[in-house]
Amino acid sequence: MTRPSAYLDHAATTPMLPEAIEAMTEQLKRVGNASSLHAAGRQVRRVVEESRETIADALGARPSEVVFTSGGTEADNLAIKGLYWARRPRRRVLLSSVEHHAALDPAHWLADSQDAEVELLAVDELGRVHPDTLRAAIDRDPENVAMISVMWANNEVGTVQPVHVLAAVAHDHGIPFHTDAVQALGQLPVSFAESGADALTLTGHKIGGPMGVGALLLTRGLTPVSVQHGGGQERDVRSGTLDAPAIAGLAAAVGTAVAEQEALGRRLTSLRDELIERVRAAVPDVVLNGDPVGRLPGNAHFSFPGCEGDALLMLLDAKGVECSTGSACSAGVAQPSHVLLAMGAEGAAARGSLRFTLGHTSTRDDVDRLIEVLPTAVERARRAGLS
Repeated sequence: MTRPSAYLDHAATTPMLPEAIEAMTEQLKRVGNASSLHAAGRQVRRVVEESRETIADALGARPSEVVFTSGGTEADNLAIKGLYWARRPRRRVLLSSVEHHAALDPAHWLADSQDAEVELLAVDELGRVHPDTLRAAIDRDPENVAMISVMWANNEVGTVQPVHVLAAVAHDHGIPFHTDAVQALGQLPVSFAESGADALTLTGHKIGGPMGVGALLLTRGLTPVSVQHGGGQERDVRSGTLDAPAIAGLAAAVGTAVAEQEALGRRLTSLRDELIERVRAAVPDVVLNGDPVGRLPGNAHFSFPGCEGDALLMLLDAKGVECSTGSACSAGVAQPSHVLLAMGAEGAAARGSLRFTLGHTSTRDDVDRLIEVLPTAVERARRAGLS
């Protein structure tokens, strides 16, 4: 008999929504380049612009503020590099110390090759940036700050940042504020206008849309220097032939995810709390990381004392439970989580952590399967660590 499996890695990617599959499939039947002037091109252009309007309407933005990209990494690169270049000779770039590598690595590249001064904002033991921390960092040399980037919600431990307050602090000094909302969208209410952010990153495959497509929302009057040049598409900010089928799928996913966010959030919060309670009962010395209350509805992140995260992950995977040691982009790298280290965790705890994340297809059966196999897997991982 086939063992039941449990997919608990929705933060890495989540199954496509039926609405997104249908919208994308319909466009795949058509031919045309959105930049062409003939009838076929105009038809594709109409699909792109209607998708732009759908996304803008769902996220409290203007259609002209939606710039399509290949996903979250490109959008983060465009925001961080582009705003830095646009605001030179200012050199300071402020980011939280718990950002995804899609934000950290472009900033460090700017420091290595573009003379930027990158400063990582400290977080508390829950992974949160305090407004006073940002204010103090700005005050050290406010005229030299090019831009600020703090993610809306952390991809590893799930802690939600006070984005609205942080954006207001930035605006007190006239500094552009970018937030990576890749994890927040679909699980939390996200409004571009209400957030106060000047730039916001989103991607399709975290919300039930296709991989390889995303967007950077850019407020009017803010024009980052382009990272790639070519045909001048997307306000001359992001050149490249537009992937109309993927954009249609993205728009359908955004519309559905936002419309169903409140109900999904309630369901995932209940299921997540049950998962946390049952994991604690199964492994009494486990440590829950991140804010126990102000966290993403679908996120539960634990440190398992005496275990190596990679070993425990593989033992669970062999029993049909799929999860993550943290950011999927860092999977397999034998290094402690930079997020947990920034939160004050010791190296052993940072290496012995697992992330279980829920999404729109998650059920109690997934939790049941995890609890069924977790105690034995932890015991085996601990024995392996002692050998």
